[in-house]
Amino acid sequence: MTIKDKSKLITIDRFISEQEDLHPEATGDFSAIMHDFNFALRMISHEVRRAGLNDILGMTKYKNVHGEEVRKIDEFADAVMIETMQRSGKLCAMLSEEHEDIIKIPDDYDKGKYVMTFDPLDGSSNIDVDITIGTIFSLYKRKNPESRTDGSVEDFLQPGKNQVAAGYALYGSSTILVYTTGNGVSVFCLDPDIGEFLMVTNNLTIPQKGAMYSCNEGNFYIWEKWVQNYVSFLKTPSEDRKHPYSFRYVAAAVADVHRTIHHGGIYLYPAGKNYPNGKVRLLYEANPLAMIVEQAGGKASSGYSRILDIQPKSIHERVPIFIGSSDDVDEAEKFYKEFNV
Repeated sequence: MTIKDKSKLITIDRFISEQEDLHPEATGDFSAIMHDFNFALRMISHEVRRAGLNDILGMTKYKNVHGEEVRKIDEFADAVMIETMQRSGKLCAMLSEEHEDIIKIPDDYDKGKYVMTFDPLDGSSNIDVDITIGTIFSLYKRKNPESRTDGSVEDFLQPGKNQVAAGYALYGSSTILVYTTGNGVSVFCLDPDIGEFLMVTNNLTIPQKGAMYSCNEGNFYIWEKWVQNYVSFLKTPSEDRKHPYSFRYVAAAVADVHRTIHHGGIYLYPAGKNYPNGKVRLLYEANPLAMIVEQAGGKASSGYSRILDIQPKSIHERVPIFIGSSDDVDEAEKFYKEFNV
């Protein structure tokens, strides 16, 4: 039988290898990192699929650096990421949502020229009710790429525009991997029967304008006034019938942003009275999602500045975020400017 869609025969390893061949200066380090990362994702996906059967639901006795209770699935995903990636010999340090300090590579492993940040399981509170969750990652070159010593905090304190790769995996009706190296966005789906990520889409693009918004609207009365005005604007019917926008909210940024990329619109998590600096973590949530969305043709803003231009001051820094279709993000920024004239 003839295979009509030959893209389904392109594995992620083959795709990365072909992309590497286009760059004579490539060393193979990125391919090795992605190979190990894909293995970690398959491990996490396997356990997520069996979450109702194994002893991985519920809480541990610990809290992370943000004061949040750590779930068993968080602990598992974090351990898989660390144990898998530290052996690659291509990283000099890692940063995880679950750890107060950076994660150094053990002395008996080689140190490389990259640092990796990750949220091992974004939206993990959803897993008990079988709702989509995901893993977010980001890759930077260390400040001194020639060094083969331990990485430092300073290696992570770089603006998001310095990322060399970013992406996320989504564990929903299927396991999807979306990533970019700065040359468009590629999408792969895990075939559980053969254990391979196969290409679904290359050069994914986001609509210039959408008709959906996504946020925790329960926080409406603690938002700044300009944000209240903007969300009210989205919900108010207009004569041209472009409003009201439809409301959609999963409560996992990775899932809400994924939907926004496909259908257009905007995801927002503004600052509020209880969290004046925002709630989304800059280095391992906002920056990688911003890189993906920008590479898809969208925008990501704090409300008044580009996310990828922000110079981080600490490894667990938080930031407000407005991310999605370029026209929608521009419109949100317009509300900020008009209110703060």
